[in-house]
Amino acid sequence: EAPADLGQFKLGHNVVAATKMRTRLLSREASEEEWVAALTSAIDERFGRYDGDRLYHLGISVEGFSIAPAGVPLVASPKSVLIIRVTLWDDEQGAKLNEEAKQFPVFETFSGETLVGSGLTQTKEEQMQNLSRNAAKMIQTWMREHPGWFPGIGSGKTAAAPASAKAADAAAVAAPAVEG
Repeated sequence: EAPADLGQFKLGHNVVAATKMRTRLLSREASEEEWVAALTSAIDERFGRYDGDRLYHLGISVEGFSIAPAGVPLVASPKSVLIIRVTLWDDEQGAKLNEEAKQFPVFETFSGETLVGSGLTQTKEEQMQNLSRNAAKMIQTWMREHPGWFPGIGSGKTAAAPASAKAADAAAVAAPAVEG
């Protein structure tokens, strides 16, 4: 599926820091390195698909988290949460696009696996991946709320087509027309 239109966006630097993070009560432990790796991967996964001509840089700070531990089903089934702050830079302008860092509270995705508490059904790594992907999606949604930041929105050029789609298009062009 093609990514949401962000005009000429191309991800430059993807900087994640977790030096100021705080752990909330009733949380599994997670290191700075684990959060940096999880968020960096999720941002690359979501924004690395864009192949515009204008570089933008994301600075993300992990402020706090709580990764749900195993609890007693339906009695104590805490939910996981991640708090991040985001700054977006336009490389061409050499300036931040948002004067103050945007704070996001990120919650785990509601599913059958998280209904009784993700601590019971998911590993710490799965919970962190879930939160990180949700964070990347929230950042993308926030960016789309500011179309003036991204020249070329609506031009149709937002990302490279996945390799399988490129191959399918090439096969369709090379295939002879069938009349019938």
